[in-house]
Amino acid sequence: MPKNKTPSLAIWLLFLGLLWFDSFPGLEAAAGKLSSIPGLYVFGDSLVDAGNNNYLPISIAKANYPRNGVDFPKKKATGRFSNGKNAADVIAEKFGLPLPPPYRSLKGPLKDKKRESAALTGVNFASGGAGIFNSSDRKHGQSIPLSHQVDDWLSIHDEVTGQIRPAEAQVHLSKSLFIVVIGSNDLFDYYGSFKMREKNDPRQYTQSMADKLKEQMKRIYKTGARRFLVVGVAQIGCIPGNRDTDSDLHECDEEANRSCSLYNEALVKMLQQLKQELRNSMSYSYFDNFKSLQDINSNPARYGFTNVTSACCGSGKLNAAMHCQLIAKCCPDRTKYLFWDRFGHPTEAASRTFVDLMLSNDSQFSSPLSLTQLVSS
Repeated sequence: MPKNKTPSLAIWLLFLGLLWFDSFPGLEAAAGKLSSIPGLYVFGDSLVDAGNNNYLPISIAKANYPRNGVDFPKKKATGRFSNGKNAADVIAEKFGLPLPPPYRSLKGPLKDKKRESAALTGVNFASGGAGIFNSSDRKHGQSIPLSHQVDDWLSIHDEVTGQIRPAEAQVHLSKSLFIVVIGSNDLFDYYGSFKMREKNDPRQYTQSMADKLKEQMKRIYKTGARRFLVVGVAQIGCIPGNRDTDSDLHECDEEANRSCSLYNEALVKMLQQLKQELRNSMSYSYFDNFKSLQDINSNPARYGFTNVTSACCGSGKLNAAMHCQLIAKCCPDRTKYLFWDRFGHPTEAASRTFVDLMLSNDSQFSSPLSLTQLVSS
């Protein structure tokens, strides 16, 4: 059934409202909100998955069970790898948008209205276990790699352009925020495979990751996206499951951390090159998750944390001996823990801390723009 190309009164008023709001740079402060963005579209892995894997029949990379979600509204496990909301949810909150629903929850003949509404305000395509490379998802049974997430975005893009006129769609897409949080699983796979390490040294492999990500970002850009928040890989050697549990100091795996640094270096250069190739027609904020985590580990009290080595939910040394599940131990005060589980997923408190750093214009971890500057540009 063909879609109605004539915008509804509500959509037209929303469009005019966005133009009016953006014409007064100081208005967001008076309203107690940041600069307005019309939509939020999320690509990535378990750090920002909102439950897409719940809809994959054979996936084992799911978090739709307690104790996950213990601090989410109604104490419900939604498929988020956290005690509560993740960073993408927090960003949506900050900009006054509804939490972007998982794309897979919008599929089906009875989901048309929900899908049409979400297409304009934001959709989450992220998948736990996903990687930049398609092959990185095999060991998890089933995840949605980045290339397939972009395919899903093309479907939602058709929804946007089917609901509002071309000029309005162009404005909507150019002012929306596109979040990319991915890469950790590719590095986990690299260190878990002797064949992969034999075939490529760490610098070659991490460069290939950046090159492949560039291809997918170009695909998103061609649909009209102009504002990107790209998050670097954190210190995966310092997550509870990778720390040395035989030592009282619980040292990080520095070999794994070195590859994270190599990838982030390649990622920064790629983003600079991509902007040049596109003749500065895209804007981005790169958030250095590696250095931010390093600073939190070195100065936990400054950020309000008392434990930055152990998982809040789990068992054994560092609470890292088992997955977070119903029979696992759970720390009573989740606001004081950096990590939620053995895999290094942040607690909601940690996600809020990272987002505050992304938004801060004084932050040393964002370049060339903070998230606040990006959405105001």
